[in-house]
Amino acid sequence: MQEDATGQQPVQAEEADLGRQLRTAVGRIYRRFRSERPEGSLGDTALDVLTRLHKRGPQTLTELSEHDRVSPASMSQTVNRLTSAGYAVRTRDPHDGRKVLFSTTAQGDELASAARAQRNAWFDERLRALGAEDRALLARAAALLNRIADS
Repeated sequence: MQEDATGQQPVQAEEADLGRQLRTAVGRIYRRFRSERPEGSLGDTALDVLTRLHKRGPQTLTELSEHDRVSPASMSQTVNRLTSAGYAVRTRDPHDGRKVLFSTTAQGDELASAARAQRNAWFDERLRALGAEDRALLARAAALLNRIADS
């Protein structure tokens, strides 16, 4: 990077570098976090959908596909995997019989809970290994990142 007359990197270059560093770090931690799941469990997409159904309750194919920003055909493949594996079921919407709702089975709830517990345990263990000063710094960073996300 070129320096300005004071020997400093221009502010825009510093901001771009910080943005790159944050995007890289957030992406890496997200991928690492997602890789923590029970052996032999579903792929990332199916596990994400299962977890969302577990947390938020029954949803239509349209709701699921809009949330993930994928086509209904693509989401249909995902929910077909979940239903054929016994992790989710299709039911008629009690308020609109034309709609189909997808919800978790007991087996699906168990897998979603196990995946969440494993991911949280992995992350919490890494946080506990840090010193108090680093944990405080991460708490401040989390607050700032949430503020950015809410803007």
